This record gives sequence, structure tokens and C-alpha cells, in this order.
Amino acid sequence: MEYKLLFFHYGVALATGLLIGLQRQYSNAGQDNEHATGIRTFALIGLTGCAAAHISQIAESPLPYFATILVLGGFLIVNYLNEAATGKVGLTTKMSGLASFMIGGLCFAGQLQLAVALAVAVTSILSIKAEMHRFVEKITREDIFATLKFAIITAIVIPLLPNRAFGPEPFALFNPFKIWLLVVFISGISFIGYILIKVIGSSRGIELTGLLGGIVSSTAVTLSFTQRSKTNDELSRPFAFAIIMAWSVMYVRVIVAVAAINPAMVKSIWPSMAVCAGAAGICCVYLFIRERSRKPSHTLTFSNPFELGPAIKFGLLFTAILFIAKAAQIYLGNTGVYLSSFISGLADVDAIALTMARLSIPGGGVSMRIATQAVVIAATANTLLKGLIVMIGAAPELKRTVLPGYLVLLGTGVAMLFFV
Repeated sequence: MEYKLLFFHYGVALATGLLIGLQRQYSNAGQDNEHATGIRTFALIGLTGCAAAHISQIAESPLPYFATILVLGGFLIVNYLNEAATGKVGLTTKMSGLASFMIGGLCFAGQLQLAVALAVAVTSILSIKAEMHRFVEKITREDIFATLKFAIITAIVIPLLPNRAFGPEPFALFNPFKIWLLVVFISGISFIGYILIKVIGSSRGIELTGLLGGIVSSTAVTLSFTQRSKTNDELSRPFAFAIIMAWSVMYVRVIVAVAAINPAMVKSIWPSMAVCAGAAGICCVYLFIRERSRKPSHTLTFSNPFELGPAIKFGLLFTAILFIAKAAQIYLGNTGVYLSSFISGLADVDAIALTMARLSIPGGGVSMRIATQAVVIAATANTLLKGLIVMIGAAPELKRTVLPGYLVLLGTGVAMLFFV
């Protein structure tokens, strides 16, 4: 390794140690005693980890590296025992020291991006001690069981499902793996929203869930908050804001999906999608201002957010609509483009948007105008379904709050068909 590059690796090791050490020393500021593990100590630990890895390479043996770890571990044990004798019991700083040593070793190995990322992660974890403790204080036994159930359906069930299509051709559409992923996501939307609410408060957590959830599935956000409104009717306004926010993100997502397959189609599709997104944005601004003018009258509480039953029902509905859409495309030919777009849009806008983007490529068999109209139809159909989900299954207050925005978006979508 060239000396300039070698010095750079040592410099990164020093910088990562300084970063972690700076946080440790700052967290202990105000205390009178001299800290054995402060900014200077962590800087030296980072350099030592890099040097130990360097020496092991020169010696062509891992022994120098592991011997250094043992020596460092001994120092940290002595430091722990000394602090424990004065009533201070904690391993956070000691584990941070070991992490700094390992990060230094990664720097010498050339894994600089990973080393810097780990240093930032360690510093972040150390810096949010108070927030993490407050979060733990708020969780209940029910929350722990909800987390375990969600982990089981995610980490255990998904790997066991076959990732291939079943059914006779041309209707081989039943893919257990992909359908279960949808079920997991729908359940996860409610679960993530619950965590955000615990961390940053009810209204802000709900709004952020609407924004982030809309990037993946605005239908899942709608279904999740519709279900939640039955037990938390007092949060109907934040729920309505999150739902319409997710709807607005859907239009932007369609443009991105089309651009990935057929950039030429973006010129045709973006005006309609932009107008619809703008209309949804105006509704969001109105709801946001209206909600900020209302002060909560009491502290809100939440129960277990994990609801698998509605998510499974939605997964079955999604599968049924895919079969119907496929049949319309096969048996109605080109005349079935609009119909299949409407039906497919009820289940998934991205799927029909990508299909139309491919078919509108020269030689694909569908003109740009028809493909664009089909995508607008799909987006409007999706909005129609999501609105019906709210109107049928939501609490009365959520229905009243969403209805004006729902009608505005439906009208805007239909109007855009005449301008494509």
C-alpha cells in the first residue's frame, strides 16, 4: 500500500475515534472527575485498531490483532471495576471503545465507507440515549408481543413461501411470496405508525407515516388508518391528512415508475399526474392548517396496532383483481386496455403504469395517448377504491373529513382524461 493511501487510512481511523470520543466526553461534561475514556482515549483506540491490523498484515498472522484486543479488554475491565467501586455501573463506554478499535481495523483493511458509516451509527446511538430511554418507558407488554408477532410473519414465514407463480397459463398469477409481502407491508404500515406515534407524538407520527407509506402503497395507508379510526375517532383529522398525503405521493410515484421504463412517456403523463398531485396537496395544506388550529383536549392512548386479519383479506382481494384484469386483457384485446386499466388500478397503480409504459414503446402495440389515458384511468380507479374503503369502513368523523378531498381528486382525475 502506498504511503499516502496508508496515511489516509490512519487518518480516517483517527477521525472515527475522535467522533465517538467527542460524544462520550460531551455526555460526561459537567462532572468533576478525569475521565479515563474521553476524546483522546477514543482517538488512540481508533489508531491502535488500525495499527494492530497493519502489524498483523506485516507479520502475516492474526495474533498481533487479537493480542491487542485482549490488552484493550483488560484495560476496559480495570476501568469498569474502578467505576463500579464508586457506584457507577455501565458498559456503554466500554463497548464503544471496542467498537472504535474494530472500526480502526476496518479502516486499515480499506473498508472506509463501512468504517465511517459504523462510526456515525455508534455516535448516533450514543447521542439518543434520553430519547431511547423515554421510548422504552412508554412501551407496554402488549407492544412487545405485537413486535414478536410481526417479526414472526416477516422473518420466519416469508422465507418459507415459494417465490414462483402458480396456476394454469396464462393465469399463472398466484405468487404466495409476493402476496404475503403485501400482507406484511399492510400490517407494517400500522406498526410503523404506532412506533412513530410513540416516539414523536400522535399527530406528527401519523402524518409522517402517511408520507412514507404513500411512497410504497397509498392503499395500504388508507386501509390501515381506516381500521385505526374505529378505535381512535378523535384522531380522524390527522388520519385524513395522512391518507390524502399518501394519495398525493401516489401520483408522483407513477411518474417515477413510468420514467424508469419509458422516459418518452413522461412528457405525456406528467401534466395529468402533476395536476392531481397539486389538488391533493392543496387538500393536505387545508387539513394541516385546520388541524393545527385545534388543540387536543386530552392525552390519546393506543392499543395493539398489529391487525393481521384485514391485511390478509386485502391480499386475497388483490389476487382476485389481478386474475380479473388478466382475463380482460386476454379476451377483450385492445378494447380491453381501458377496462383492464380500471380493474388493475383498483389493486395496484404501479403494475398497470409499468405495463402501459412498456406497451407504449414503439412496436409495443399501444399508442402513447391510449397508454397515458389508461394510466390516468388506473390512478382515478385507485383513488375511487381508496375513497370507498374510507366511506365504508371508517369512523364517521374520518368519513366527513376525507369526503371533500375525495370528491376533488375524483373530479380532477376524470377531468384530466379530456386533456390527454
